[in-house]
Amino acid sequence: QVQLVESGGGLVQAGGSLTLSCAASGRAFSSYAMGWFRQAPGKEREFVAAISLGGGTTYYSDSVKGRFIISRNNAKNTVYLQMNSLKPEDTAVYYCNAGTYSRGTYYPSSEYWGQGTQVTVSS
Repeated sequence: QVQLVESGGGLVQAGGSLTLSCAASGRAFSSYAMGWFRQAPGKEREFVAAISLGGGTTYYSDSVKGRFIISRNNAKNTVYLQMNSLKPEDTAVYYCNAGTYSRGTYYPSSEYWGQGTQVTVSS
């Protein structure tokens, strides 16, 4: 079992930055690849970024590539999402997930999700 708790969301103006954190407890954090997803009102949850077990490989959606950076600290059981040059269309609830990562594809687990943190970007 892995329990995930996101934090760091808030209200920010367009062009600003935020860093989200996802703290994990339970089974070995370093055994899982980690991913960030987001869900805007009226839309389906979408993939944002993922990072491999050791942190050496990362993968981003086209919509955030070059603006967001995913990282992890296995000693602190935490994964981060640094979000720069934020746009109003980045407004969503952001979720972290513990899953697997293979050949450039992140496979989210169905059971290891955090509760989400709201990010609102004003224009």
